[in-house]
Amino acid sequence: MKQLFVLDPIKFINPSKDSSAALMEAAHRASLEVWVCTPADLQANGDNAGVIASKVNPDPWISIELAQNIALNQFHCIWMRKDPPVDEAFLYATHLLEVAEREGVLVLNKPSSLRAWNEKLGALRFSQLMAPTLVASRVDELKKFAMEHGEVVLKPLGGKGGQGVVRVANNSPGIPALLELVTAQETLPVMMQKFLPKVTEGDKRILLVNGEPLGAINRKPKAGDFRSNLALGGQAEATELSASEIKICEQLAPFLQRDGLFFVGIDVIGGMLSEINVTSPTGIREVENLMKIPLGDLVIKKLLENFS
Repeated sequence: MKQLFVLDPIKFINPSKDSSAALMEAAHRASLEVWVCTPADLQANGDNAGVIASKVNPDPWISIELAQNIALNQFHCIWMRKDPPVDEAFLYATHLLEVAEREGVLVLNKPSSLRAWNEKLGALRFSQLMAPTLVASRVDELKKFAMEHGEVVLKPLGGKGGQGVVRVANNSPGIPALLELVTAQETLPVMMQKFLPKVTEGDKRILLVNGEPLGAINRKPKAGDFRSNLALGGQAEATELSASEIKICEQLAPFLQRDGLFFVGIDVIGGMLSEINVTSPTGIREVENLMKIPLGDLVIKKLLENFS
């Protein structure tokens, strides 16, 4: 049984931290063939999808065989694990993967859902679970929201890893200029949310597999910052799910299952949903190290149980 991982170039992957590496190693332990490619390696000849891919042995990390031109229908499962941004190249890759879907190949996460579930905007489907949130381009509307809520957080819709996220008080003298900047002079929408002080206690990353929460970590901001993203120096710690967090997962599960979002990472602050990460969710290594849960193996086991 073959699995293909569509990734950023393999040389940039740090196996001690990367969730894709954890999944590849788990697939190898399950006696599955592991292949890798980048989005640029995908192709379609008419309605026949193909790829220039290399078979790899990820344990020990990593031996790579010569690339081959191979039909995508030769793979049982294709993992789309290219990191954001969700740019033109990413979107075209999802369309090429849909050619493989038409040939009966399982693609995770489902390409059409990767396009439909923007990692910021997707959470709006569950706005009752979120802090007060506005998505807008107009400076006056954003200013009005900030004045109403006192202290807010601005998030670019295409951002990742906490990059570009700004905390703003409603009495900051430079708010209009800042809003003009982040909206590119009112041409791009941004997300503005009421600031949740509980973020100082941590931002919980919960990993759901086919809608079921199988692992979580709490990420605490480094001193002097409110952003808890590990890529920005946040510290991961062991955690357990609260009753309200379990309820959030239960409410999301049927929608994730319906839309083919098999492996998802949600972020929860103070019992409130913040984001739904669907492109290349991270956190497997931290769960494995801190919680002593073999999460990579559990993901592959769930995959084989549900789709074999």
